[in-house]
Amino acid sequence: MNLLRTKTVEQSIADTEEPEHQLRRELSALDLTVFGIGVVIGTGIFVLTGKAAGVQAGPAVAISFVVAGIVCGLAAVCYAEFASTVPVAGSAYTFSYATLGELIAWIIGWDLILELALGASTVAVGWSGYFANVLDTIGITLPKSIYSESPSITQPNIVAAAIVLILTGVICLGIKLSARLNNVIVAIKVAIVLFVIIAGLFYINVSNYSPFIPPSGSPAAQGATASPSLLSDLGVTTGTFGVAGIFTGAALVFFAFIGFDIVATAAEETKNPQRDLPRGILGSLVICTVLYVAVSIVVTGMVKYNQMSIAAPLAEAFRSVGKPGFANIISIGALAGLTTVMMILMLGQSRVFFAMSRDGLLPQSFSRVNPRTGTPVRVTVTTGIVVAVISALVPLSELAELVNIGTLFAFVLVAIGVVVLRRTRPDLPRSFKTPFVPVLPIASVLASFYLMLNLPAATWIRFAIWLVIGLVVYGLYGARRSRVGLAAGGRGRPDVIDLRDAPGDGSTRADEATERGRPRRH
Repeated sequence: MNLLRTKTVEQSIADTEEPEHQLRRELSALDLTVFGIGVVIGTGIFVLTGKAAGVQAGPAVAISFVVAGIVCGLAAVCYAEFASTVPVAGSAYTFSYATLGELIAWIIGWDLILELALGASTVAVGWSGYFANVLDTIGITLPKSIYSESPSITQPNIVAAAIVLILTGVICLGIKLSARLNNVIVAIKVAIVLFVIIAGLFYINVSNYSPFIPPSGSPAAQGATASPSLLSDLGVTTGTFGVAGIFTGAALVFFAFIGFDIVATAAEETKNPQRDLPRGILGSLVICTVLYVAVSIVVTGMVKYNQMSIAAPLAEAFRSVGKPGFANIISIGALAGLTTVMMILMLGQSRVFFAMSRDGLLPQSFSRVNPRTGTPVRVTVTTGIVVAVISALVPLSELAELVNIGTLFAFVLVAIGVVVLRRTRPDLPRSFKTPFVPVLPIASVLASFYLMLNLPAATWIRFAIWLVIGLVVYGLYGARRSRVGLAAGGRGRPDVIDLRDAPGDGSTRADEATERGRPRRH
């Protein structure tokens, strides 16, 4: 059994044209960009700024956001090349299948399922708290027992489960409806972020920027504690303030950027993926970086870095200048932000599950597309139910870090995959090319791995356990039912062919498959 068998790009594209597995191409570059903004801008913009400024970087946290944005940019250009070359649902899973082999693809797919499902569940629990807070400001008080931040079987978070199921219904009704709802909510939250930036400009005290880079050993914000990491467990001292603190702060605020890669999961539902996917991935990242930098400059100008609130820096900043009403606006912005983050995480998770199911690595019944809505309803409903149950019953505070390590692991494999595919398939048409290969992908791998080292050792252990469970599932199910494996053994469907093994140079059939993968004109 060849566990490193690959699925050719042409074969992946051809599979998207199978009637029972065909998703509708409805999304434009604008839709993809708004998807990226919708999933990246969540509570990170309202929370992480305070901790990074108050503990690590001071006012230079603005530079930390720039550094984090550059690190994400390294991964983003790798995703952009793959997504435009292999415009197929599944994101890093599909890319890994085409370059590193089925076993690695399974590992990354299994990883993405954990990352996206846990991410959506964590966001749902946070959403319930913000929702209760917003209702409280208008005189409606929800009983604490139905939106607990530490849910259990005896005290389930009913509010979190309810919003998950509502958004599941929206996703089932079609990608276009999901995009329209996302566009509306993103417009609201970006407007609120811009309002906060503009309003905050009037309360900036320039003296708060001095020193812009606090010297190492400067007093941190009251109540601030350093985050545990594998590096600190190994005895490596990370920077607090000074120039080193800027990079330590970048490692923290990096996690406010997580999510732009989910844009790639919508590749198969994009009208012109070769053109629009790079625009959506890179455009959303640039816009979010600009907003993050602007917010960090405003908040550190309003409040001295060592007096900043760690839990709610923006809200407390406005309260400190006598504008408590603005704090309510910030809560509404956070609520809107979390709504789109949750929806897009679930959408991305369902598309990864769909791609793995279509390949036979998970039950193929989940890859059926509803002919009326053009969406994989079965897998979407299953995803929604699982996320609802987790968010209602499972305390997620210690498991949330798994979302971060899963994302970074995907970044590493995608960057490696770009180099591999350049060598194995230099003939493939690439509408977008990662510059400076292999230097830039190698830099992306090193940067992502460094950020992984900034996560706690316990997170690494939990991640390893999850991957071991995945290998067991693959050995018992996926390896035996893989469509590529069955085809290689002569038992697969006749339309599943490795075109590289075709007689002659295979150019005619390869070109035909590529042509079928191009977006249809409307």
